[in-house]
Amino acid sequence: MTQQRRTVRPFTGKKMAAILVAFFAVVISVNVLMARLATSTFGGVVVNDSYLAGQHFNRWLKEAKVEQALGWKGDLARDGQGRAEIALFDSMGKPISAARVTAIAEHPLGRRPLADLVLHETLPGVYAAPLEAGRWRLRVTVEAEGKVWRTVGEVL
Repeated sequence: MTQQRRTVRPFTGKKMAAILVAFFAVVISVNVLMARLATSTFGGVVVNDSYLAGQHFNRWLKEAKVEQALGWKGDLARDGQGRAEIALFDSMGKPISAARVTAIAEHPLGRRPLADLVLHETLPGVYAAPLEAGRWRLRVTVEAEGKVWRTVGEVL
């Protein structure tokens, strides 16, 4: 049986310094990358008073269940004139006419100010309002037949 000799290299301060520098370089690089991705991809939603929002949460859930039970649907798009447009249908697929339709348009990244819209009926069940070009998230509120229905969607 032959024995192989292994050379033992001493663990020096230079090796320890290299390990520490490499470790912190990786940690800092990952943190910078994640922070950059987080700030460049989503502007975030700010609630002025999180405690108050929490107090209303259960009420909002009940309202959402009632709205979902209505079975209404809305198709958001841009019309041929560049306006924001929503086509509204009830649970039977019939157009919802004579409704009061409002919306708040917000830029997905929060780079433009909010815009309040009042959409007017252009065809039975189709409502439109002028909206600046670009990508917008619309929070739409529909009041018809004594009921309220809300939806959120995007237009390009």
